Amino acid sequence: MKKLDHIGIAVKDLQKSKAFYEQALGFTLTGEVLVESQGIKTAFFQLPGEINLELMEPNGANQETSAIAKFLSKKGEGIHHICFEVDSLETTCNKLKEQGAQLIFKAPIKGAHHSLVNFIHPKTTSGVLIELAQK
Repeated sequence: MKKLDHIGIAVKDLQKSKAFYEQALGFTLTGEVLVESQGIKTAFFQLPGEINLELMEPNGANQETSAIAKFLSKKGEGIHHICFEVDSLETTCNKLKEQGAQLIFKAPIKGAHHSLVNFIHPKTTSGVLIELAQK
């Protein structure tokens, strides 16, 4: 693992949530990305210490079936995942599989900012969804 990259938060209203994080907390918005394959729209904020905050709302073609829509209907708004950047996603995933970790996807998928991502199932990580990203 290279570093903690970001913390992902599921939100119902991206515009409202963005306004709070920008205006009330003074965080700097660094960009928005529509990730059609995952049915979400994201907004990223740069936090002190090179860590990012990702706000995610269901959006786009697959929004009704997206993992974020399901999360919101089950648990409501809140922390969805933490993400660690890795040098080689393939190597990291293979090592995790060898150690018995359960991954969400059989092979990496496209994530925001042209990265490759996969997730470690919360059953493996004491209840925390962990995203692994290779930029």
